[in-house]
Amino acid sequence: MTGCKSSQKSVSILLKGSNELMLGEAGRSLHDALCVVRSLVKERFMIHGGGGPEIELSMRLGKWANELEGMESFCIKAFANALEVIPRTLAENAGLHPVRITTQLRKLHNDGKITAGINVKKGIVAELEGDVVQPLLVNLSAISLASEVTRMILKIDDMVTVMR
Repeated sequence: MTGCKSSQKSVSILLKGSNELMLGEAGRSLHDALCVVRSLVKERFMIHGGGGPEIELSMRLGKWANELEGMESFCIKAFANALEVIPRTLAENAGLHPVRITTQLRKLHNDGKITAGINVKKGIVAELEGDVVQPLLVNLSAISLASEVTRMILKIDDMVTVMR
């Protein structure tokens, strides 16, 4: 451990598993948990999860794209559609019907319920009211990296004049 003050204690974590597969999964789960803690230390804000932020951003980008014309409109719509993959994948991984769940989520957000998300434990779409949260930094990093990659791809053949 690095960066610990001398008054604080550090710990060692020993993982034990019945086979390599279990041990590997436990290691990945521990790594994910530590990354969440790191995200919260870097940016101390939490937001509603369950695919809600992605649907909200997708819908707002879609509305903005309708105000634009030409190539800019097409690019923004494509980015908005790509954001909907996140809640769809979340629903699919939870064993829920992805199209129905994403449609319900979009409807709730369209009705102004911006805290709505997928509660995979209950298998429903509802206003989460703090039941499902995630670090803000996770979403900011994902969207930032996605937009950077998109800009790089579009700049390769000068397909679109990319502005910051």
